[in-house]
Amino acid sequence: MTTKVIIFDFDGTIADTVDALVSIANNLAVEFSYAPITPEEFLILRNLTSREIFKYSGIPLFKIPFLLKKVKKELKNKIPELKPIPGIPETLIELKDNGSRLGIVTSNSKGNVQEFLKVNNLDNLFEFVHPGVTIFGKTQIINNVLRQKQIKTEEVIYVGDETRDIEASKKANVKVCSVTWGFNSEEALIKENPDFLIHHPQELVKIVKNFG
Repeated sequence: MTTKVIIFDFDGTIADTVDALVSIANNLAVEFSYAPITPEEFLILRNLTSREIFKYSGIPLFKIPFLLKKVKKELKNKIPELKPIPGIPETLIELKDNGSRLGIVTSNSKGNVQEFLKVNNLDNLFEFVHPGVTIFGKTQIINNVLRQKQIKTEEVIYVGDETRDIEASKKANVKVCSVTWGFNSEEALIKENPDFLIHHPQELVKIVKNFG
């Protein structure tokens, strides 16, 4: 039987960071010359792709890498208070016990992810944490991981909460499972046609069992 490799996004998929990230974004609004995100605007943003969000915000493209770097730095201070998505720890343990290889591909920093995993006693579950500086896509990061770890595309399911996760997975020729508890809305995710769509982490166990 082929070993399944489950690669997770981090923010909004494993870690409940959406509220923290919105708070940080609002604190940086003046410095980067964009309007703070109101609750009403957040509902609009959840239905947009990454490219549409930056266009909507009016942030010049050259400022985006600096903004992302600052956001990661600010998030580091909030790690001790952040929690996993309810049901994620149990699901990760079950997947691991069933023989799956688990990894993380993230645009967050490796230090932030590792600290979160350690604080929440999840650090022994993942074979790798692979960060990458990316604005719109993670295709190259996924491809690098598959090459380095000698993983075949047909063995992989990528799990993420954003439309860009779907786009990146399709370009990398791996199956993608979208989760509805993170940043992008269910409607936005469905438009991008993921291979699987789940509303609770436990649903992933059944998908993996029937996969391949």
